[in-house]
Amino acid sequence: MSTVQPAVLALEDGTVLHGRAFGAAAIVAGECVFNTSMTGYQEILTDPSYFGQIVTMTAVQIGNYGVNAEDAEAAVPKASGFVVRELSPVVSNWRAQLPLGDWLARHGIPGISEVDTRALTKKLRVTGAMKCCLSTLPLSDAEAVARARGCRDMTGSDYVKDTTCAAPFAWRGDAPANHNAQYLPVGTTCGALSAPAKRFRVAAFDLGAKHSIWRKLVNHGFDVQVFPATATHAQVREHAPDAVFLSNGPGDPAALPYIHQTVTALLPDYPIFGICLGHQMLTHALGGTTFKLKFGHRGGNQPVKNLETGKVSITAQNHGFATDPKSLEKTGAVVTEVNLNDGTVEGLRHTRLPIFSVQYHPEAAPGPNDADPLFTDFYRLVETRKAGKI
Repeated sequence: MSTVQPAVLALEDGTVLHGRAFGAAAIVAGECVFNTSMTGYQEILTDPSYFGQIVTMTAVQIGNYGVNAEDAEAAVPKASGFVVRELSPVVSNWRAQLPLGDWLARHGIPGISEVDTRALTKKLRVTGAMKCCLSTLPLSDAEAVARARGCRDMTGSDYVKDTTCAAPFAWRGDAPANHNAQYLPVGTTCGALSAPAKRFRVAAFDLGAKHSIWRKLVNHGFDVQVFPATATHAQVREHAPDAVFLSNGPGDPAALPYIHQTVTALLPDYPIFGICLGHQMLTHALGGTTFKLKFGHRGGNQPVKNLETGKVSITAQNHGFATDPKSLEKTGAVVTEVNLNDGTVEGLRHTRLPIFSVQYHPEAAPGPNDADPLFTDFYRLVETRKAGKI
């Protein structure tokens, strides 16, 4: 019979929560945030946008379907720690290869269960995201609070350098048809796309990208050449792409001037599509600014309204910063979409250049597929540009 190991989660305001340890035996510190998704904990934990953060799930029970190699959004988990109300004692999915706790232990990530995640989420909503310390090793409450207060602030942090690829590479991760095609009955497509016969070359900046984004680009007619965040505009031009893509990623978008400068140099010459941090990079490259949200948007249930069409989509999101709409007034860009919960900017497009971006995640892993057509819109934009019509 295994012994229950205690764990502690301490916030910078002095709040201390005690629970049960799972995952790795470790002490970590980072920004405490919450995610409202009902499923998809593996995709969340492997999303590089969570680098430097300790994630609290608002769903009550987590871990019931285990983890598997195919659903990861990065080679290893990127979140610093994990907070849940209840860790499922049973793993009952036929695709499961490991229980969640064993998988986290393998990768050195600590977790805490049996804490009041509802109370914690309400505190973060009222007070805002806070620095915290999670320990599954013996640690006094006072030391845990001190470590929380002493950890690095998210504002001003460049975490992209910790999550971007080391060198350029061509994405060959999956066949275009369907990531999980091997599990479907013969002759079943289950919504899989037939990629366009004509393909375009896209230079994709890896700012901390999820694998599902590259899969979506491939599925929608692009040959993906991935570049690290430090790549120069000259290196991109050497590849002779038809378009440029800017991915999601972690940290403060204002702390990345080297990326701002590169994107600014590429603006006049290529169709560009940015999502999440990529959207914020376009904001800065165009001369706009960003600011930190109180507690951010993280989950698969964020309502977004397109101001040009009136359409409302339910979107997947993971970000703690947003574009200042007033800063766009003289940039040539217009706000195209807003968040219906708080009115923040969720999309923009340039009025003269073939450039657009969204703050949310159209690849939606996990989440709804409402925004999937944005990849088709990108393909059509490139197609129109190549035809000389814009």
